[in-house]
Amino acid sequence: MLLEVKDITAHYHKVTAVRNISIAVEEGKIATLIGSNGAGKTTILRSISGLKHPSTGEISFQGKRIEKLPPHEINALGIAMVPEGRRVFTQMSVLENLLTGAFLRKDKAEIQRDLEEVVFNHFPRLKERTKQQAGTLSGGEQQMLAMGRALMSAPKLLLLDEPSLGLSPIMCGEIGEIIRNIHAGGRTVILVEQNARLALALADYAYVIETGDITLSGPADDLRNSDEVKKAYLGG
Repeated sequence: MLLEVKDITAHYHKVTAVRNISIAVEEGKIATLIGSNGAGKTTILRSISGLKHPSTGEISFQGKRIEKLPPHEINALGIAMVPEGRRVFTQMSVLENLLTGAFLRKDKAEIQRDLEEVVFNHFPRLKERTKQQAGTLSGGEQQMLAMGRALMSAPKLLLLDEPSLGLSPIMCGEIGEIIRNIHAGGRTVILVEQNARLALALADYAYVIETGDITLSGPADDLRNSDEVKKAYLGG
């Protein structure tokens, strides 16, 4: 198992955000966390990436305990997160933003190779805009840039927090196809999405999070056909 999260509980001050959460992600798979806003999905990603240390529980990546490590050490192990809201460096160029994703890497030749063969292959639109200031990009292009920046760290596990948020239906479909292509290239992905229809179409395995607890889990195809999920998240 590439990632194992065992019984983590996390708090913000005295408020419990998630309680006794356990998830497991196989290498080469897409797992998705779906649920309403505020359910605790982002807290789980923040705990995995080191931005939020859980109060209790264990997180193991490739057999190594990581729940107490700082974010830069977790990133160096091969976990990269694309945060909700994209958060690109608006005053910097597209190329400068991308290269910040590789700041922990020393292999200049491989960085250039990844820029061309990974990022620009998935996001040809960014190649056309390398000198453009990131703040002048559209919302969809900024999402592509945030994803490309994460890929520049050469992650084994990519954490995506609401990549379709605020995007048009056409752009949501495009981002979904990009995620599918990234996965096809061998990348393991954890996808957090309020767009349950998109998430379940992309994922191999799914967890439903409600007010800090996992209420359902199973193969994504099974959850997509679940009456409970249809009623709560798929509008049917």
